[in-house]
Amino acid sequence: MSKVVVAACLLAAGSAEGLRDLHASVLVRESVRGAVAQPVKAAYQLPTELPSTKFKSGQDIAPYFEGWIHNKDGSFDLVFGYFNRNWEEEIAIPAGADNIVEPGGPDRGQPTFFLARRQGWVYRVRVPSDFGKGVVTWTIRANGKIEKAYGELLPVEEITERIVMTRGNLNPGEDDPNKPPTIAIAPIGAAALDAPLTLTALVTDDGLPKPRPAAPVRTPASGDATSIRAQANSSAPARPRGLNVTWMQLRGPAKVRFEPSGAIAVAGGKAETSARFPERGTYVLRATANDGALATRTDVTITVGGGSTAGPR
Repeated sequence: MSKVVVAACLLAAGSAEGLRDLHASVLVRESVRGAVAQPVKAAYQLPTELPSTKFKSGQDIAPYFEGWIHNKDGSFDLVFGYFNRNWEEEIAIPAGADNIVEPGGPDRGQPTFFLARRQGWVYRVRVPSDFGKGVVTWTIRANGKIEKAYGELLPVEEITERIVMTRGNLNPGEDDPNKPPTIAIAPIGAAALDAPLTLTALVTDDGLPKPRPAAPVRTPASGDATSIRAQANSSAPARPRGLNVTWMQLRGPAKVRFEPSGAIAVAGGKAETSARFPERGTYVLRATANDGALATRTDVTITVGGGSTAGPR
């Protein structure tokens, strides 16, 4: 026991009131000591922090209103995305009672195949110049749960095409010398069930921004235990630097398989992939050309066993 504690005890013992206080403090200390020795049942009933949980499947899909764009002809584009809360489950929901855009629906061209996680800026509804205080509602029912998004012309939600092109990232503005790439899809042959179909994107760009050179990989000397190696945060292949094309599925009865998938480097003005369709039906695929700062998109509609059409969407 320290000298300070001993002195406090002697001072407290100098009066009856002090003795009572000292006795009470000892009882409290002993009761706390006993409580610590026993499991605290309340801690299991009332956790102060909930663990982060990731669900592979069974969760809902939330449509999301990104903002609106004022077009030169006076009309407006209401821009939507969605958030599939599942980490793995990808769901086909045909336009109808479970996937409806109103007014004018149920089918107004909205996505019907929902990839996992957040997919932004994927869908637009054009409304006339006199839309005023009107509202467009996108409703999705997935795994028994209903979510809605409301598109309105609120001033605080106005966006521009360049915001969409940068996916909301830093935008230098209209004076930026970098121009977005252009993209078109070469004519596509007939699509057959579960057979590879070649998709060729034709891309041009102004060469800006200049791609950064890849950092050299430093290999430590053999047996050097003091060297520090860079942490590898992903086992996925590195994204190609410079101009590239990615593909995603917007509509269709089942998942399309791309090979290669992910970002494909543009070489000689072209980027090729192949797609396999597991079920008959009509699919809408999107190709996005990205120069590292700005992106341009075009869609292609493919009917398995029939023809195809390509063009902006």
